[in-house]
Amino acid sequence: MTSAGAAEATPPEANSFQVDLRGLVDLLSHHLYSSPRVYVRELLQNAVDAVTARQALHPDVRVRIRLSSSAGGVSIEDSGIGLTADEVHTLLATIGRSSKRGGEHGLESARREFLGQFGIGLLACFVVAREIRVVTRSARTPDAAPVEWLASDDGSYTVRTLPDDARPEPGTTVHLEPRPGSEEWTRPDRVEELARDYGSLLPYDIVFSADDGTDGGAERPITDRPAVWDREYASPAARRVALNGHCAKLFGFTPLDSIDLDLPVAGVRGVAYVLPEPTSPAHRAGHRTYLKGMLLTDRADNLLPEWAFFVRAVVDTDTLRPTASRENLYDDETLAAVREALGGAVRQWLTELAASDPQRLASFLSVHHLGVKSLARHDAELFELMLPWLPFETSDGQLSLDEFTAAHGEVHFTRTVEEFRQIAPIAAAHGLGVVNAGYTYDADLLALLPTVRPAVKVTELDAGAVTERLDPVATSAELALASFLATARTRLDPHGCDVVLRAFQPVTMPALFLDDRQARHERDRATAQENADSLWSDILGSLRSAAPRARLVLNHNNPLIRRVAALPDPELTATAVESLYGQALLMSQRPLRPADSTLLNRAFLGLLEWATLSAVQGTTPREDQP
Repeated sequence: MTSAGAAEATPPEANSFQVDLRGLVDLLSHHLYSSPRVYVRELLQNAVDAVTARQALHPDVRVRIRLSSSAGGVSIEDSGIGLTADEVHTLLATIGRSSKRGGEHGLESARREFLGQFGIGLLACFVVAREIRVVTRSARTPDAAPVEWLASDDGSYTVRTLPDDARPEPGTTVHLEPRPGSEEWTRPDRVEELARDYGSLLPYDIVFSADDGTDGGAERPITDRPAVWDREYASPAARRVALNGHCAKLFGFTPLDSIDLDLPVAGVRGVAYVLPEPTSPAHRAGHRTYLKGMLLTDRADNLLPEWAFFVRAVVDTDTLRPTASRENLYDDETLAAVREALGGAVRQWLTELAASDPQRLASFLSVHHLGVKSLARHDAELFELMLPWLPFETSDGQLSLDEFTAAHGEVHFTRTVEEFRQIAPIAAAHGLGVVNAGYTYDADLLALLPTVRPAVKVTELDAGAVTERLDPVATSAELALASFLATARTRLDPHGCDVVLRAFQPVTMPALFLDDRQARHERDRATAQENADSLWSDILGSLRSAAPRARLVLNHNNPLIRRVAALPDPELTATAVESLYGQALLMSQRPLRPADSTLLNRAFLGLLEWATLSAVQGTTPREDQP
């Protein structure tokens, strides 16, 4: 019971969504589709699906799809399933409704073969059309009359029944009248080009004619089946020539090699072409992907693993899902499994190449070693297989790790290219094996090396390892320079740097700055402590470690070092030592701390002042002079 005066609830009023067709066209052309060119794909897709449905009912029916273009617009005619008047009202004017959905209008048994899935259909053609006219006759209802559906881009449409002679046979004809400004997309040469691009692998014969009187309406085939990778050839050489031509036409390069991609379980068949030029690992390759013979995209960047950036693939699939725009692949579990399997095919090609054609493998690696290194990081078996071939920059030159470890049982590596270039000449002269791990993937592979070569020891290069390999100076000579070394150590101690005297090559290098990761961490901690407030300074002070300090190794073989050591003025000696430290620090390309910059400035001004006074007085400044 309701209380007196209370309003009774009214039943809900049923309403339908209203769709602004102009707004929908704007959405399709500016947000869903990348270009108006997709309208040709939509026309071909609808025709192919209609023919597929017709063949499911009548397998022996003669299939025909004819695309044409003229100044008046674009037309496509098919001998497909057709529509009745009721189906025209229900399907053509309802967004999201498709004749492939099943139920009374669908053929569920054939749906797997349909290209269209989203029900946008002909409405997508409004991206270039002002008006769409459809004349259709149903093959499921033989006594049904032909029906005309005429739609305008203002959102209105009409439906009327036509005489039997308007279309004697079942099927559908669609005609597009271009909107002003879209004529370039409906020119005969452009339509033919787009049709070949999208439809060359479609399973039915499709022809094109230019109904503008230029060639007498001659029909030219659009489809070109079977795909080039599935054709029979007189010899492997003939197949290779055909594939090379196909690659040059699609991608604009002649490949180093081609890799067959055949996954019957996943419904994927195609070929991968190996690029003839190096490419960046960061570059996402665009692969050409067909869905049931219809071009989906030529920019699929998720089809192959990221490490396979050295190939461009062309595949046809009937299992992978397209995105709503039908311009890329939907990244789901199925695509992930296919991507892994296609990567396996590329890996297998590498394995077979190593076993059967080492010379061709060497040629390939000279161009694409980065891609193989990227793959080998996650595949110890492949890494071991590639060890004789993968190049690394070492202190002995450009070598494979197999060659390098044959000469050095212990492998040292630097993490930066700059550090390697500073130490490489010295390491080579003193028999120290150093690998440059500053390049992409090399540090990861060196960490993996002991798992495939257990006898090899891999360590990061540290100051101690280098110093031990340098020739010691005779005790008498070092004692004679004790005062000089004490001055140098006192001056550089505040900078967390020890001073060591050694004899090494090349003679032209007066000093060498060495440190390792722990020493750098300790230097960074000390710098942070100096600049912190009292609380953080105490905390950072408690973190002080006993890590080895950086070292300035002075080269006793270098004449400059001997002259500096012989200077009678301790202050000038200290300034010269600071200059040597600054020069060695710059050569190592380490980041300069504020204290280092101050030292370099002080040393430069000190030497400039000394040189100026010497020039003015003609003598070395006395000890009582500033």
